Amino acid sequence: MTEIHTPRLLLRRWNDDDLVPMADVNADSQVMRWIDDGSVRDLEYTAEEIERWEEEWDEEGFGLFAVELLASGEVAGFAGLSVPEFLPEVLPDVAISWRLGSQFWGQGYASEAAHATLEFALQDRGLERVIAINRMGNDASENIIRKLGMVQERETAHPVYGYPLHIHSIDLTEFQG
Repeated sequence: MTEIHTPRLLLRRWNDDDLVPMADVNADSQVMRWIDDGSVRDLEYTAEEIERWEEEWDEEGFGLFAVELLASGEVAGFAGLSVPEFLPEVLPDVAISWRLGSQFWGQGYASEAAHATLEFALQDRGLERVIAINRMGNDASENIIRKLGMVQERETAHPVYGYPLHIHSIDLTEFQG
């Protein structure tokens, strides 16, 4: 299954029409302040990202979904699963993540997409455990992580940028689908 329907969202694989809306998300400084060094990303970088995400689908059987609003057909951003290679200390764990445009914040879309993704990971893909990596201070993401039933395991530092990260986890025995 590479499509998930929720009451308000469609989580699906990427297509060519998704590049510009995702580039708009990546160009939003409010969104990107929590990602890597906080810099915005351009259309070319976004195209490379989407290509990597699609490769991960082919290699791992999971990846980052495009998040589409059912009511309007707009692409709000992404939610999904990835191997967090930037943080070798957590491997071989699989991480859940999301990134939505700021105009879509505060409406429950990220929580809805994250919950559906977690259910997909544990029930459809058979993963026994999923982690979330959150930059300390990103309270909105921290709230979503708590809503998923994930618990903080430890703190670490980003290996390149040095800022503190929280590592959360959940396993199949703890998940309430």
